[in-house]
Amino acid sequence: MKVLSLIFAIALVSATARADESRLRLIDAPGRDLLQTHCLTCHSVDYVLLNAGIPDRKGWEASVNKMRKIMGAPLSDADALAIVDYLTAQYGKLP
Repeated sequence: MKVLSLIFAIALVSATARADESRLRLIDAPGRDLLQTHCLTCHSVDYVLLNAGIPDRKGWEASVNKMRKIMGAPLSDADALAIVDYLTAQYGKLP
């Protein structure tokens, strides 16, 4: 019974955290739809927003390449480039 209660509590907390994320939004610009389609299947919007302003283009390229080569994200070269362009323009290193 304790295990079932623990599982229920974890599910409840997860659902609550997921519901709160519905308020997080990515900047509407070219490349956003690709990012939402390909990247948000594995991680949440807050991953991008928490890193915003830190990586420069090389940093975003490294992140996208890691997702492709190590994590197996099925991105074409063109889609990866468009996502990197979007991330750099909208969430790149702040001056």
